[in-house]
Amino acid sequence: MTILVTGAFGNLGGYVLEELLRQGYDVRAFDVQTPPNQKKSARFDGKMEVVWGDIRQAQDVEKAVRDIETVIHLAAVLPPASDEDPELAWAVNAEGTRNLLAACKALKTPPRFLFASTFDLFGHTQKLPPPRRVSDPIEISDVYTKSKAAGEEMARASGLDFLIIRYSDMPIIGLRSGHPIMYRIPLDTRLETMHPADGALATVNALKTAELWGQGRLLLVGGGSRCQVTYRQFVFGLLTAMGIGPLPEEAFGHEEYVTDWLDTEESQRLLQYQRHSFEDIIAEVAAQLGWRKNFIPLARPFARRNMLKMSPHYRR
Repeated sequence: MTILVTGAFGNLGGYVLEELLRQGYDVRAFDVQTPPNQKKSARFDGKMEVVWGDIRQAQDVEKAVRDIETVIHLAAVLPPASDEDPELAWAVNAEGTRNLLAACKALKTPPRFLFASTFDLFGHTQKLPPPRRVSDPIEISDVYTKSKAAGEEMARASGLDFLIIRYSDMPIIGLRSGHPIMYRIPLDTRLETMHPADGALATVNALKTAELWGQGRLLLVGGGSRCQVTYRQFVFGLLTAMGIGPLPEEAFGHEEYVTDWLDTEESQRLLQYQRHSFEDIIAEVAAQLGWRKNFIPLARPFARRNMLKMSPHYRR
């Protein structure tokens, strides 16, 4: 079975490629040819096929789907990039999905279609008792959720054999710079996170789970109870793992954000993917420091000062 992965060299995509290959699938990766993506693709040389292209271009997509049996559609512009360039986000997330579905439907034997969506679609739910369930209504809160809701509806209307997965947050397992979006979320907000390797295992295990196909299913995939934290635990845990440490609480906003805990009982029963706890994620991020940890005491004041400059709420 040949699997097409769009957005193959993104955060989740790289783990999905590894898991597909580990389980013995033939893989075709589709993504934009940028220097970072080319560097990421190098470690898969000789192991799979790579098709470079732009999901906004119908001819690129038509080339990518030839002789494919299943599509795992991960390509998307996520926040904060979607907030910074909403036109690009809509073009990639919504119109790109339209191109991909059209190309699949035009094939003599259309492939199965797995659409990656988001738990952001549940909207502002902090006043409701958790967890969120597949039966809960959605709320459009920005261009990202609008585009993902459109993608879900396109999949449902496509006539293809499809599965929609709404994923929880999956942090990059590595060192990264700050962004003003980190200060938008109130510290007491409920947040479910997940190691991207677990998200990948769920995605690939779904391909061989017959119960999930032929019915147009919607599934919630998240880290489970060991990854259900507050945003305070999440952001301060990551900052500590990177050697920066907790920042002043007054740097963070109070306007409700779209995130929550999920009911993942069904997805875990079917897919058996929840292997990592939030503590495991923190430990892996901390391990990325390597030799840099020797210089943390010198760099910490400078790094904290620069990060706090990004907060619209904090003033010395």
